[in-house]
Amino acid sequence: MRFPDKSSRPTFKAVCRGRVVRVPAGTLVRVVGTELVIPCNVSDYDGPSEQNFDWSFSSSGSSFVELASTWEVGFPAQLYRERLQRGDILLRRTANDAVELHIKNVQPSDQGHYKCSTPSTDATVQGNYEDTVQVKVLADALVVGPSSRPPPGLSLREGEPFELRCIASTTSPLHTHLALRWELHRGPVHRSILALSHEGRFHPGPGYEQRYHSGDVRLDTVGSDAYRLSVARALSADQGSYRCVVSEWITEQGSWQEIQEKAVEVATVVIQPTALQLAVPRTVSVTEGKDLDLSCNITTDRVDDVRPEVTWYFKKTPDTSLLASHMLARLDRDSLLHSSPHVALSHVDTRSYHLLVRDVSKENSGYYLCLVALWAPGHNRSWHKVAEAMSAPSGVSVTWLEPEYQVYLNASKVPGFSDDPTELQCRVIDTKRLEAGVRLTVSWYYRMTRRNDDMVASELLAVMDGDWTLRYGERSKQRAQDGEFIFSKEHTDTFNFRIQRTTEEDRGNYYCVVSAWTRQRNNSWVKSKDVFSKPVNIFWASEDSVLVVKARQPKPFFAAGNTFEMTCKVSSKNIKSPRYSVLITAEKPVGDLSSPNETKYIISLDQDSVVKLENWTDASRVDGVVLEKVQEDEFRYRMYQTQVSDAGLYRCMVTAWSPIGGSLWREAATSLSNPIEIDFQTSGPIFNASVHSDTPSVTRGDLIKLFCIVTVEGAVLDPDDMAFDVSWFAVHSFGLDKAPILLSSLDRKGVVTTGQRDWKSTVSLERVSVLEFLLQVHGSEDQDFGNYYCSVTPWVRSPTGSWQREAEIHSRPIFITVKMDVLNAFKYPLLIGVGLSTVIGLLSCLIGYCSSHWCCKKEVRETRRERRRLMSMEMD
Repeated sequence: MRFPDKSSRPTFKAVCRGRVVRVPAGTLVRVVGTELVIPCNVSDYDGPSEQNFDWSFSSSGSSFVELASTWEVGFPAQLYRERLQRGDILLRRTANDAVELHIKNVQPSDQGHYKCSTPSTDATVQGNYEDTVQVKVLADALVVGPSSRPPPGLSLREGEPFELRCIASTTSPLHTHLALRWELHRGPVHRSILALSHEGRFHPGPGYEQRYHSGDVRLDTVGSDAYRLSVARALSADQGSYRCVVSEWITEQGSWQEIQEKAVEVATVVIQPTALQLAVPRTVSVTEGKDLDLSCNITTDRVDDVRPEVTWYFKKTPDTSLLASHMLARLDRDSLLHSSPHVALSHVDTRSYHLLVRDVSKENSGYYLCLVALWAPGHNRSWHKVAEAMSAPSGVSVTWLEPEYQVYLNASKVPGFSDDPTELQCRVIDTKRLEAGVRLTVSWYYRMTRRNDDMVASELLAVMDGDWTLRYGERSKQRAQDGEFIFSKEHTDTFNFRIQRTTEEDRGNYYCVVSAWTRQRNNSWVKSKDVFSKPVNIFWASEDSVLVVKARQPKPFFAAGNTFEMTCKVSSKNIKSPRYSVLITAEKPVGDLSSPNETKYIISLDQDSVVKLENWTDASRVDGVVLEKVQEDEFRYRMYQTQVSDAGLYRCMVTAWSPIGGSLWREAATSLSNPIEIDFQTSGPIFNASVHSDTPSVTRGDLIKLFCIVTVEGAVLDPDDMAFDVSWFAVHSFGLDKAPILLSSLDRKGVVTTGQRDWKSTVSLERVSVLEFLLQVHGSEDQDFGNYYCSVTPWVRSPTGSWQREAEIHSRPIFITVKMDVLNAFKYPLLIGVGLSTVIGLLSCLIGYCSSHWCCKKEVRETRRERRRLMSMEMD
């Protein structure tokens, strides 16, 4: 802030704490014509934010003349106002508490004492408010110039040496020192090359450190006033204007001051670039599997000792950028090769380099670039790059000579029936140009056959990759794991597919695809061609299986005790390799209430000729039945010592089995033969059974007696020639809708067997006479009601002494009712109830009598109110 005169200065009431005004200590020395800069600052100031300064000058140091002020316009003396207006003298504030005094083009009259002060009206003075510095002005005695005039222009080739000289001297009466610096100017950029300080030390500029330490760039003194810059090998970066900058220094009170600096243009250096051209073939075509040979020819104007560095790159695009490129091989300046096993780099002479790529494939198609760098030797065994060039892209196309071959598919085994094997053979024929690096694999496909023209997609059964890896499709994965589908490779040109058991779902068209694979340098395989075979149709007519069984009886009539024989002859059609199993059945009329007829399985013989007794439970006749195979399609059944109970219709149930591999069989068809009847024409007795009870209705807990009476009609038999198996059954319902329950049984030898029941009543069975059997139910319960009947199996002794079992007979059921004894059931509860009621009534009367005589003797007298009084109260 500046004010028009001294009267307008503000008054500051703040007290400064130890104010100190400082200027440079010692004496400042300057040369006529240079610029003088004197800084002044205030420290430890606690006053206003911006401090003002006044400068005064004295040539002798005693009386000072006002020179300049930061806040008062009329402060300078008349002597300095003109210089202030021209700008030769000015004040430059560098901070709130600092300012610089600048005097341009210092004159001898500027030598003297300069005082810097800070005006203040503080009530209390604390510290130093002004400071003085002495300035000496010397005559210009420094001479700087180039070694020749005008400055030369040097035209050099890269790698050639050059020297530049600069002359500098001084005749100053004081002891001064010179500092020199070489600079390179290229447009607006100034670079320091090498400097010699006033203390005699060398300082290389940025980027020149390595060249200085290697001795490529030097600074020497020649004589007493010449300074030489030597460059052993010029680089392209050395082109530009060279300037010599000289500064003069003096020491005052142990500190150095730069009193002046001069610069002179020495020379302009032009570096001629090294000519470098590369030649590569523009387009190259090579067959896959062959070697690729590319040459890179170098042309340059350098004849000195330069060494090339050659690098080959590969990329898919034709541009010359190295982005997304792949380095194939490099030959450095020391002739060390860096490459891969499939790539080689060699040089026929010093100007021709060849790239060799062995066993090319389609992935080698692209663009190849040759990058060459020329290196020249430098000082102290160093090298520097003098030229670099990139060739035009060389387009390489790799052609593939596809192998030619045909694929033929035939069915070596065709199924005639289901479960027959199917075998297909896929062969490669008429092969041409099938080289060693080509591998053949196969893929199998299935397509369903339809009568209409609808398109059906093919289903993959199996595919083989180039590394012989076999993968299954969804249709064949499980069956291949189970061994039903077998894929094999018989020879290099033959592939087999076998279906162990062909089903009706396997009928359709089959075809194979043979693929050619080419081996790559990374040992991977790439498919190059597919050839399809013509389809083969697998089909057979699926006619229904036919199985016919005929039964025959060699002896049409026989009596009880004789041997029964029956043969069964089997014939089949549309059944592959049949093998038969036989089951003998007997249908007998029985008196069972649930069903009129019953079919029993007697004996069986399976397809492996294993005989098994089925429902034949007669322990006395275990060996009484025999089933054997007479021929592959004929079987014979025999039953020894036949009995009357064996009467019935006998049949052969035959099942045809087809083999499905190994020991497995598949059921193809089942048929039943015509019946053969066993009917005994005898005049023997006829047995009947009936049930009688004297107590069909009983009370719970009473005994139930039931008699099973057997009657004999016809021939009279001796009681010793008759025996009976008797069994008692009960159906505990009003009808016969439930299953009968066995109560007890008695066989013809007198052995009694009792059935299991869940209630408390018990049963007993005994033979009362030869033809009567008594069943007793002890402690009958409600659950014992229902229909009771007996089952009787008669046994008659034949004249030969053998016992013949007659047909089982059943009696008609009799209904038994179990009633409850009401009197006995309610007698005791009724007596107890009457007794308790009587006792409770007498006790109630006694309690009432006592209460009336002892608890209610107080008389209550009631005063009668007059009617008049009552009405009076109501009125109130």
